[in-house]
Amino acid sequence: MSLDATVWAWRVELPQIKGGSKKPMKRLVLLSLADRAGEDHCCYPSVSRLSKDTGMDRKTIFKVIAELIEDGLIEDSGKREGSTKQVIVYRLKGVTGREEAGEIKNKQYQKRDSSKDENNSTKNGTVPKTEQYHFSGQRVPFFRGNSTKNGTQNLSMNLSLESKNKKSWLCLKKLREEIFLSDKSVDFDQLVMESWYHRELRAFELNNASKNLCDDLLIFHFADWLLNAKAKYERRQKASQPAKSFSGEQNNSTGLSQKQIAVFADKLSKHPEFSSKYAEGNESYEQLAARIAVKLADPVHQQKWMPYLIQVGFQKGKGAAA
Repeated sequence: MSLDATVWAWRVELPQIKGGSKKPMKRLVLLSLADRAGEDHCCYPSVSRLSKDTGMDRKTIFKVIAELIEDGLIEDSGKREGSTKQVIVYRLKGVTGREEAGEIKNKQYQKRDSSKDENNSTKNGTVPKTEQYHFSGQRVPFFRGNSTKNGTQNLSMNLSLESKNKKSWLCLKKLREEIFLSDKSVDFDQLVMESWYHRELRAFELNNASKNLCDDLLIFHFADWLLNAKAKYERRQKASQPAKSFSGEQNNSTGLSQKQIAVFADKLSKHPEFSSKYAEGNESYEQLAARIAVKLADPVHQQKWMPYLIQVGFQKGKGAAA
């Protein structure tokens, strides 16, 4: 989130065009865009995200964005982001950083002061006494440090320090939203409790250490990173599971051991009615038996072929005939 963009979105004048959207609606969309802007004052929230933030339908969102572009407050940067690379990246126009704004105003103030304009003299009480020493461009006096003497008057200058001293780029609330938008079936709470979660977090931070990405973009990519990691560890766990023995071990899904499946497959391949119905072309008994064995491992086919299985000696509850 860009604090400069948010402050700008609150303060910027919004024109009211006849027949256009109301100012509160435009302000709400602008604030939602600013809330997701990076340090470059660019953002690319999806229409569904803007709709969720503002409570407006998609048609209204498109209309308001078009009006904000016409008002000269935002523009299409020409870039595209998102997994499909089709989400428009908007640039907020006119946002000025606090440090930059302070430098401009400070220069203007010093220029006025050098002209010795009597209207700005301390004699008539129009300039706070402290300003004649600090030459600050702000309306309130500026003091170095966070002294209790100036209270909250220099809060706007402290905000820049706050934004630079953030402890972490990661916001779990935003990460939860990105995971949910990508895959609703994933249990986020379980995901962040996995034993490999912090390992993947460290790897992701190292991988992106040299990239100049805003917090929201880092969270977006980290969501994809976690989903890929989840799939990777699930595949690894599945591959590490011991394979079932084929030496007569009973198959829990069918109630038949691999040996019994092979026996019944051979009998069914030689059953006149069954073979005439399920054999393909010039298929040999051995080839047909091999196909039957694969399908007999499936409980659905076992139930489907139960009449034939009983005819060749299968007894329910016992497997092979006594």
